[in-house]
Amino acid sequence: MIRAPSELKADAGMLRASVSFPAELHETLELIAKQKMVSVAWVVREAMEQYVARQWPLFGAVNNGGVCHG
Repeated sequence: MIRAPSELKADAGMLRASVSFPAELHETLELIAKQKMVSVAWVVREAMEQYVARQWPLFGAVNNGGVCHG
């Protein structure tokens, strides 16, 4: 699997989490990852960054795995 540019950096500052998905959702995530030529983890991180940005827009956007306050 080809990794996205943001994944090519060392995993410094990254925390690992275990998440369970219904089989159908996981299959969809795998299809998205394959189309984008990235990992499922990248797809999930991207989705969570967008979710957090929508939930707390006044606190800034998520950038490179951390929340930017500004």
